[in-house]
Amino acid sequence: MNKKRIVAKKSISDVSSPQGYAKLLEQIKTDILQTQLRSALSITKELTMLYWRIGKILIEKTREEGWGAKPLERLSRDLKSDFPDITGFSLRNLKYMRQFAETLPDANWAAAAAQIPWGHNMLLLDKVEDPTKRLWYAQQALKSGWSRSVLESWIESDLYGRKGKAITNFKETLPPAQSDMAEQALKDPYHLQFVTLESAYRERELEQGLMDHLQKFLVELGDGFAFMGRQYRIEVEGEDHWIDLLFYHVKLHCYVVIELKATAFDPRDAGQMNFYLSAVDDLLRQPEDQPTIGILLCKTKSRVKVEYALRRCSSPIGVSSYETKIIKSLPKDLQSKLPTIEEIETELSTIGTTGSTVPKKLPKKK
Repeated sequence: MNKKRIVAKKSISDVSSPQGYAKLLEQIKTDILQTQLRSALSITKELTMLYWRIGKILIEKTREEGWGAKPLERLSRDLKSDFPDITGFSLRNLKYMRQFAETLPDANWAAAAAQIPWGHNMLLLDKVEDPTKRLWYAQQALKSGWSRSVLESWIESDLYGRKGKAITNFKETLPPAQSDMAEQALKDPYHLQFVTLESAYRERELEQGLMDHLQKFLVELGDGFAFMGRQYRIEVEGEDHWIDLLFYHVKLHCYVVIELKATAFDPRDAGQMNFYLSAVDDLLRQPEDQPTIGILLCKTKSRVKVEYALRRCSSPIGVSSYETKIIKSLPKDLQSKLPTIEEIETELSTIGTTGSTVPKKLPKKK
């Protein structure tokens, strides 16, 4: 009886790879992905420039022949009929094309705007009237890779009007290249409406609110902030000191100390911050790090007081205000009539013991 010889086939993965194969594979994969990205960006740019050229033609027809809604409606129908696989020829979009060409009459300006998606440009046309602001938002969207929803949220929160508006001494305390970047990294005011506080809140309650919504806080802080710790302990001559919030800025390459104030800015706050910055520079800062920056977030501030407090301070400090969602506290006379937590727990435990389903009248506080 002849026995068949069974030979196992080797899979591709079983074959020994030549030297450097894995590195070569990764190099080719990276090239493919980058080419795909460039192709997508190129298509986006070409499509936007097509819309701009159509918009220029529509402007000429409107100016020379008085085109109104009817010709545009017909053009929309004909284009959709001739190019059924291509979207973007609705009446509404044709009007956007005309508006886009009106606001960007120069081809070079249009080419710059074409680097972001058409949907972003439509949003900017709807939400931002000032051409300078519109260009700024377009540049920031391109630089930071903002999605349309993120771009809309920054427009609605007036990022353009808040960026770089904090009062600082950065120009006097940091090298020119870093001072400009640090200046733009700060805002005034900071929008912290995701934190709900009573009118008589304390700093630890504001801090807890920020920690409960850390992701939203990081978004509001902006690009580059990496969270290092809350109530960060530093020891100076055997004595513990606690920093409210400590961050590291990956673009500025420096630590950032944030101190929270539930009151208006007090000049003594600058002295406390100067102490923290000196300690962090000595205890945490590495040789490759830039000088540590401090941000004082105060409920309100007086520009004159802040400028006086920072004028001769050698540490880089910025002072900003913030806005939160405030709810009114209950009046004291009403608070005194409400049962305490202990009284409620006692009554509930009594119900559980007796099996009664109707709670007794809770005692009133005297």
